[in-house]
Amino acid sequence: MIGNAVALMARVLDRANQFLINELEQNGVQGIVPSHGDILVILLREKQCTMQELASRINRTKPTVTILVQKLVDFGYVTKTKNPEDKRVTFVTLTPKGEALEPIFRKISSHLNERVYGGISSEESIQFERMLMTIFERFGEKHHINHENE
Repeated sequence: MIGNAVALMARVLDRANQFLINELEQNGVQGIVPSHGDILVILLREKQCTMQELASRINRTKPTVTILVQKLVDFGYVTKTKNPEDKRVTFVTLTPKGEALEPIFRKISSHLNERVYGGISSEESIQFERMLMTIFERFGEKHHINHENE
């Protein structure tokens, strides 16, 4: 059925998010949702980021990131510190408890990739990701489509 792609992508995302939450809980990680995971993955790679950098990298507003980061602070996974040279800038850094999530995240990522790509050839995987990127980029374009001639 043509035109069902967005609904299907939404359902896949819902199932993937539930899969991630279940995997986290099975590994003893409570209270973290996929949007927290986005922040934690960046910090596992970079060790420290500003709130603004995190917002930009996960494509969320700064107020949303503030709420997500505060929850991670409450759980003991990250700390927030003000930049001594510019008090308007807040740095977010992993705690040892946050750093300890890395092997769990690697294992869960492997399980997720198997669920997504299992049985799909490398060529098909690349083509699939290219198509998704094309769709994603189309929603970012600022052009208007004339529907009058349809």
